[in-house]
Amino acid sequence: MFESISALGLRSIQFNFSCCGLATLPDRIQPALLEELRALSLRHALGVAAISATFNLIHPDPEVRQHGLDRLPVLAEAATFLHCPILTLCTGTRDAEDMWRAHPDNPSPDAWRDLRNGIDSALAATESSGILLGIEPETGNVVDSARTCRRLLDETNSPRLRVVMDPANLLRPGDQTRQAEIMASAFDLLGDSITLAHAKELGPDLDPDGRGPGRGIIEWPRYFRLLRDCGYGGAIILHGLREEETAPAVLYLSRAMDE
Repeated sequence: MFESISALGLRSIQFNFSCCGLATLPDRIQPALLEELRALSLRHALGVAAISATFNLIHPDPEVRQHGLDRLPVLAEAATFLHCPILTLCTGTRDAEDMWRAHPDNPSPDAWRDLRNGIDSALAATESSGILLGIEPETGNVVDSARTCRRLLDETNSPRLRVVMDPANLLRPGDQTRQAEIMASAFDLLGDSITLAHAKELGPDLDPDGRGPGRGIIEWPRYFRLLRDCGYGGAIILHGLREEETAPAVLYLSRAMDE
């Protein structure tokens, strides 16, 4: 996998431990596996920009929430070993089956209370590592917009809680023609807190159908201009696309950055 990614000219990855047969949040990671991952990262000149630590932070079952929180220190330790600065979280949903699916109880005060408690616990569980925690506004989650993301950042007031920006996850049905306004507002609210940038494409019906950037509706030159103007200089993480789409997507995005 590392060899294939490097051959595409890419230099950073967001890693998920499911790629090597473990759970996304494993109970334990063998030291030999971490040694192998670090050696592969160096051999193929692929920096680990982030590690996925996604679980449903406001799952209706408190035991499910606690299961995820209890495993964050394992990933924080692994991230430190791999010289990775960020763990990415999912702010969650009251949907018990799918952590990315909207639920009518997501805007409730109880859901927000559980989110605040979960974020505070996640920060405490990873405090000794100093790792950053990245949250992403997603329309199906309790943090469903740039505005609610800003509220969470302000209420938490932690320099370790940061933003993962993905323009695809800011759009709702009917927003296809309002991208300029929506992106500009999101960057006004969150630009100074962005720690990682994602690049996922959407089809005309806002369907993440596996197509690569440049073959859908996202206005990529606008996105890169906003990232540049807010001073972002980190990785751009491609995801949600079929493997055969990757090479043309890399070429397209490189041109879009120039544009």
